[in-house]
Amino acid sequence: MNEIFQNSLKFLNLLLNDAVLLGASDVHLKTYSVPVFRINGTLHKMDKRYEVLKPEKINPMIAGILNDDQRKALKESSEIDLSYSVPGVGRFRVNVFKQRSSLGAVFRTIPFSVKSIDELILPPVIKKIADRRRGLILVTGTTGSGKSTTMASIVDYINSTRDCNIITIEDPIEFLLRDKKSIVSQREIGIDTKSFATALRASMREDPDVIMVGEMRDLETIEIALTAAETGHLVISTLHTLNAVETINRIIAVFPPNYQGQIRQQLGSVLAAAISQRLIKKKDGRSRVPAVEVLITSQLVKEIILDGARFKELKDVIEKSYQNYGMQTFDQSIFQLYKDGHISEKEALENASSPDDLILRMQGVSMSGDGDWASFDGGSEGMTPQYEPTDFEFEN
Repeated sequence: MNEIFQNSLKFLNLLLNDAVLLGASDVHLKTYSVPVFRINGTLHKMDKRYEVLKPEKINPMIAGILNDDQRKALKESSEIDLSYSVPGVGRFRVNVFKQRSSLGAVFRTIPFSVKSIDELILPPVIKKIADRRRGLILVTGTTGSGKSTTMASIVDYINSTRDCNIITIEDPIEFLLRDKKSIVSQREIGIDTKSFATALRASMREDPDVIMVGEMRDLETIEIALTAAETGHLVISTLHTLNAVETINRIIAVFPPNYQGQIRQQLGSVLAAAISQRLIKKKDGRSRVPAVEVLITSQLVKEIILDGARFKELKDVIEKSYQNYGMQTFDQSIFQLYKDGHISEKEALENASSPDDLILRMQGVSMSGDGDWASFDGGSEGMTPQYEPTDFEFEN
């Protein structure tokens, strides 16, 4: 590697070290712009620290992190995903792209270690969901909502608590998972395998207990994932959807109309849980905490999935099923985070689905059809969820 590339990579590594020290989740680099860091969800132009990135600076910097195959792929498709590591600093998920005929890149910070379910302040029912031996667990949310972090914590929990053969299929590999009680094989798209669908199909012949699919991007991947869950495996994956209702609709809508009845039946039988989340700034202003909606497939939920006309009932079912199943809506989760002192009233109301209703809850006003809100209000002498077993648990 010549001196230009060496100097460019040295600058990049120092910049990424700076980003990690400042707590940035993402680093945005593009030609004729100063580096931009996303810190606690807000973009900050780093013009007091760095100069504008000219082509002679950014081009060798980005080219220096690509191997020959990746350079070829970038030339052919004008974009590529990869991972990049800086010793002693951290690992990064990288997307390189072209914009206005010049290069740009976004680096997503990946912690060296996987945080536990408790450390992430995820609801306790997530552990019960992770204890499932078969079925489909979906973690959903918008880009940057912490889906990959939550999914990694679920996989690491399984890795730490039972003997399993875990296979992950990722683009690129994010968290490095060491064998604990389980054995873990991690495969990266473009390096270890051709595509999600190809790797997922092959994994069925590799004696898996748990299969983690980084993202269900297309019909073929979704179809194979449903089949894998149906044939007795635990499949964990992500979707870019806002909530549980949209998640179910998205999966069904991917298929042609004449197949959707069959997919409803298949999804109703294999879906174990849909975990949807959004990140909210904590009171300390230095970090964020996930608000989490949890849908668990009870018999009633199965019936609603089979009958698309009843989808409007799902939100009400989730709201009323905390005691029996551990389900919760976004607003119930936000209210709990507010009560526990993690988030301010301002952040709670800004992120609530129904802020007017939530402010009444904060004022201690009860409403008709409260469902399981008493559990969050603390109005039933410290009731704790009973989590009655679902059909899946009887099958385990």
